Amino acid sequence: MTRLMKDWQITLALLLLIGAAGRPLTTPEGSGASSLPVSAFLLLTAIAALFTPYKISPVRKAAALLVGSHGAAFMLLDVLAGNEGRMAAPYFLLVAASWLLAWACVARLSALRPTSQSIQTGLRLLIPAIFGAWVLILWEVITRGFGVPFVLLPPPSAIGTRLVESLPILAADVQQTIFKAVLSGYIIGCSAGFLTAILADRFDFLRRGLLPIGNMVSALPIIGVAPIMVMWFGFDWQSKAAVVVIMTFFPMLVNTVAGLAASGAMERDLMRTYAADYGQTLIKLRLPAALPFIFNALKINSTLALIGAIVAEFFGTPIVGMGFRISTEIGRLNVDMVWAEIAVAALAGSVFYGIIALIERAATFWHSSIRTG
Repeated sequence: MTRLMKDWQITLALLLLIGAAGRPLTTPEGSGASSLPVSAFLLLTAIAALFTPYKISPVRKAAALLVGSHGAAFMLLDVLAGNEGRMAAPYFLLVAASWLLAWACVARLSALRPTSQSIQTGLRLLIPAIFGAWVLILWEVITRGFGVPFVLLPPPSAIGTRLVESLPILAADVQQTIFKAVLSGYIIGCSAGFLTAILADRFDFLRRGLLPIGNMVSALPIIGVAPIMVMWFGFDWQSKAAVVVIMTFFPMLVNTVAGLAASGAMERDLMRTYAADYGQTLIKLRLPAALPFIFNALKINSTLALIGAIVAEFFGTPIVGMGFRISTEIGRLNVDMVWAEIAVAALAGSVFYGIIALIERAATFWHSSIRTG
């Protein structure tokens, strides 16, 4: 009984299997696929993970759950072909059972404490990968199993197909939006914000005057700024880069000013006893202490820059760009293309953020947040 309560996900999955075993997976209008193969597959997996606690190791139990849950999921996805909107209740019970076994797998993987650094890194990648895979699996099952209209929410398989078929178009959009507008505006905005923060730290009147303005400008809506930038700088990527500059300048300014004030009084007194001038104190003490704040601004700006450039393209752009493509294709009801652009933008933003996070770990290895992590 204790083990049943501890591994409640597997126990509940077994109950769902009992409810679905032997019943057809589709309504009479469908192909009438049987639930027996999937039920047997899941049953063997659950028994191996739950009722043999002393015969297999925790790693092997997790591996059995990993293979069983995902193997059953792909078997169930195969049943969807030609049966959209015709799935019966046993089908969704088996999907729920597979999901519960995957949940149990993630719980067991999270409880592992390997000593090898490479295995720890592998687990940090595997657990989010399982979670992301099940987001896509459940999305596919819900949209196709319940027959959700394509125009409301296309399944991931349709989005993936459109993404592969439209690679040249997507590559041109990425070139226009990310490699021209986002990167240019990001570099200019962050650099200008950083240099202005140094000046504001050196001259008190600048700090008192700029920071309140920064708080006000940060609240400006993009949809109000973007049309003005298009009128000033034209329809090409320069106007989108200008929007990105405005969005990234003040977060960098505010965070850098706060970081420069983060060094302790004892450290500053020590630098004064060494007769260090402002420049030496800035380079050797205050900027290193401000690095966590600066990287925090860089990570925030990595997402703001992408959002700003895409939204700015809604207000005028050449016939290329991620924002242009989204606004055009949604008007044509090509929802799968819109989602393909969203997926590419999410991937690009995640890679951008990840690169900055890796640089932060290398540059601030001494900070307590990095050492604790």
